[in-house]
Amino acid sequence: MALPCDLIATSDDWGVAKPDPGFFEALAREVPAAADETLYVGDRLDNDIRPAALAGFRTALIRRGPWATIQQDDADSARLPTLRIDSLAELPDRIAALPFS
Repeated sequence: MALPCDLIATSDDWGVAKPDPGFFEALAREVPAAADETLYVGDRLDNDIRPAALAGFRTALIRRGPWATIQQDDADSARLPTLRIDSLAELPDRIAALPFS
């Protein structure tokens, strides 16, 4: 997809794993933009979307794999994410349409 990337990091790099708030605090310290100007993409409500939203990030819930089926009836899957996508290929156009400040 040739998307630009500012940062690649892992839980091991920071010594804290999702959904621990410390992971998202470390992410907020490292990204070159404010949390509300950053889109966090994940496939799980519990590990990705809820804690990232609590940390102030915009979020994209990618609905694929077993978690898409498990979470499909959870009200947070419609309420919490900034975007809901079925494929990473959707991201460039969807991000371009977001009103980032």
